[in-house]
Amino acid sequence: MTHDTEQTRVRIDRRRDRRRRGDGRTITRRGVGHARGDGRGEAPERPATRLPLVVYVLALGTFLMGTTEFVVAGLLPEIARELQVSVARAGLMITVFAVGMIVGAPLMTMLTLRLPRRLTLMLALAVFAAGHVIVALGSSFALLLAARFLTALATGAFWAVANVVAARSAAPAARSRALGVVGSGAMLANVVGVPLGALAGELVGWRAPFWALAALALGCIGLIAHHVAHDGPDREVASIRSELSALRSGRLWLVLAACATTTGGVLSTYSYISPLLSDRTGVAAGLVPLVLVGFGIGALAGTLVGGRLGDVRPHETTIAAPAATTVLLVATCLLAGFAAPTVALVALLGFFGLGANPVLMSLVVRFAGRAPTLASGLTVSAFNLGTAAGSWIAGLALASTLGATGPAVVGAAIAALTLIPTTALALTRGRLPAAI
Repeated sequence: MTHDTEQTRVRIDRRRDRRRRGDGRTITRRGVGHARGDGRGEAPERPATRLPLVVYVLALGTFLMGTTEFVVAGLLPEIARELQVSVARAGLMITVFAVGMIVGAPLMTMLTLRLPRRLTLMLALAVFAAGHVIVALGSSFALLLAARFLTALATGAFWAVANVVAARSAAPAARSRALGVVGSGAMLANVVGVPLGALAGELVGWRAPFWALAALALGCIGLIAHHVAHDGPDREVASIRSELSALRSGRLWLVLAACATTTGGVLSTYSYISPLLSDRTGVAAGLVPLVLVGFGIGALAGTLVGGRLGDVRPHETTIAAPAATTVLLVATCLLAGFAAPTVALVALLGFFGLGANPVLMSLVVRFAGRAPTLASGLTVSAFNLGTAAGSWIAGLALASTLGATGPAVVGAAIAALTLIPTTALALTRGRLPAAI
């Protein structure tokens, strides 16, 4: 045996020993990897080719959550007609849900902190199903609002815990990708769930989608029970104090700020994309839903691709995505009078606009240390707060002299703000904490 061959064998044996002891993990400039056995440097491992099945089960749950959040928009006229309220008043069902998500995600996270995560996910789905049954049976508008708020609380709790479970189920080098898959469930809701819900509402009445969502949630409970592992006796139950202590991290707040601005920039424009397409671009009303499907497909692809890139180049991804989004929104303002470019820009906006979200969620879990649950809940609040605030400002811009392009102007300004916290995070990349 040659000397070089012997050295190679020794290096392989050392790597195997470290993997058996579980101490091969190390921090690299680009994230979490494994120490090389030859001591000549550090390099991150390539992400595992397969994610655990539980990640896809959780994505099914977020598909239901994303569907219920947006399906109401396509059912407002029918709801208003049957309950004898104005369409604007029926729109409170969307507003109440958004408020419930903002408040409910951190609140329910704290209230369920000592419960096993598997049980929390199952209870959240049970409450989710109950809320939809109440809406499907209810005849009082006030009761429907209360049920929507209750559903939003359950949605916030599920989403926050699902992010933590997905991140910890995947290998350290594939956590952004896992969160991208979980987030893609909500993106898929825009492509499949919302259009199907609107179609079902037209064919068999607006209550049918709520019955369907309740039934699917009950079925998802069984999948969660089967695929989500028990926490085990060695699980460290974080206290409220330890969860709150994670909020002292300045970098955590930078990520949360980026969560708010990145979604605020995109969805403030998306909320009012129909007037832009119809009034300024000249797209026929019947073709607008197809353009929105293009946005949804772009968002789905962007979430998956962003998750993969985020495992290798997290900070580059969180800077490039909002930068591209800003350019796309400025281009939308300038080219709004031309149909083909605008339709293409809308699809690209979906791809780049939401592509950084799984990376941001992964960074939140990392920066929160050993108390990630509350921080994960705050990302849900940040996303919804950015959407609510951005949509409100965009609505004011729509009514101003800017007209139909006003929301895109607002969106470009908000998206550009994302570069401030993401650039600050990139400057501290050498001090990334270990993934846990």
